[in-house]
Amino acid sequence: MAQVPITIAGRTYRMACADGEEAHLESLGAELEGRITTLRAQFGEIGDQRLVVMAAIGLADARHEFISKINALEAETKALRAARAGVEQTAGHWVSEAAAAIDDAASRIERAVQTLNAPGRAEG
Repeated sequence: MAQVPITIAGRTYRMACADGEEAHLESLGAELEGRITTLRAQFGEIGDQRLVVMAAIGLADARHEFISKINALEAETKALRAARAGVEQTAGHWVSEAAAAIDDAASRIERAVQTLNAPGRAEG
């Protein structure tokens, strides 16, 4: 298990993570620290704890928006898959209908050719 120092609101915390996840944890800490720095620039020195809570709420809100978008996209994907299945079914039906019509036309043409080539038929 790896240990990574993360600085949040000027305080350094030693965080444990799985081996190989150090860079990811550092980037998450840097993102949180960046949000706190932005909030500090907007609101001034209103207290580290309050800034951390505001940054955490901002991250939770962004997460909520992402989850809502993911859910909407999953619902849209499901609807599109259902529509595609309907189109494929309809296309399959029309392909079968077209094949039957072609077979029928081919049979009629063959009969017409046989009739035209029948012995005893006078040529014009």
